[in-house]
Amino acid sequence: MNALAVKFPPRAVAQRTAQTAARRFLATEVDKEGKAARRVRKDFSEKMKNGPGFADFVGGMKEPLTTSEVMAKAGMKVKTRLPSWLKTEIPAGNNLHTVCEEARCPNMGECWGGGKHGTATATIMIMGDTCTRGCRFCSVKTAKNPAALDADEPKNVATALAKWGLDYVVLTSVDRDDLADFGANHFASTVEHIRQMAPQMMIECLTPDFLSGLDVYAHNIETVEALQRQVRDHRAGYKQSMFVLEHAKKTKPTLLTKSSIMLGVGETDAEVLQTMRDLRSAGVDIVTLGQYMRPTKRHMKVHEYVTPDKFKHWEDVGRELGFVYAASGPLVRSSYKAGEFFISEILRKRSAERKAPVV
Repeated sequence: MNALAVKFPPRAVAQRTAQTAARRFLATEVDKEGKAARRVRKDFSEKMKNGPGFADFVGGMKEPLTTSEVMAKAGMKVKTRLPSWLKTEIPAGNNLHTVCEEARCPNMGECWGGGKHGTATATIMIMGDTCTRGCRFCSVKTAKNPAALDADEPKNVATALAKWGLDYVVLTSVDRDDLADFGANHFASTVEHIRQMAPQMMIECLTPDFLSGLDVYAHNIETVEALQRQVRDHRAGYKQSMFVLEHAKKTKPTLLTKSSIMLGVGETDAEVLQTMRDLRSAGVDIVTLGQYMRPTKRHMKVHEYVTPDKFKHWEDVGRELGFVYAASGPLVRSSYKAGEFFISEILRKRSAERKAPVV
């Protein structure tokens, strides 16, 4: 026999080997299909167990479940969507670039154009675009050592505002913990230049933790006491903000003081009520309440979208507590347009009363 010849198994043996391999392959595939089917049945059973029960269908549910509610009951991840009352058109053009755009405020069209009240308003951010603090709700960029202040900024801001012909301006800023006075002198200088170049303009300052001469002083408490550390930078605090507002009123009793609360970050009704009471105790005249809206996915999530009816409730509560003015609504912001109109009227009335001859 040739040494290179290959010995093949008998034909019968080869057939049995092929048949065995085929059976094993088919058994494996059937087993895979069986596992998949069992997994589908298990998932279906879990969803049925977590979903509405038989009694719900027989008795009739008071309200139909929404898609998100069904997903939540089934243990699925739910994406919070923006409700209809928070959707609005954003204006374009005019080459305007203010903190209104930086903060993605939904009221730009109403404020810049004057709205139904005809009071043209803008909010200007001074002292740079980089904050030394990092609050979880804010989209402004942060750094430990921002760029130095622009010494010409106060004059440049005043010149621009005078050209715009606004009725009401809100000056705000980033926090500057790197400065000895936190930027107080820079704020005061800006107000002084605006007074010189546009004396008819109403000025409001929304500041971090200090005060300078102006018509309206605003400092936001942001949220209820229990959520301060979750929402704000650790260098900000509930008692600190209350002290700042109270000190502003004591320093200048005729000054209108103002603060703002974000809703939808996990607060309770009792906590909101207590915060409003604390603001009144600190002498705050004006309060605004608005919906927190997540700037980016890197920021803290929205806990809930508060309904317009609930916001109306808090506006009524504000009046009952004795605030001179309370603005509450999903799109209301600390520099809300209708608020500026109302505040302007209060300031004009007070000014007229001071100038009126004593009888």
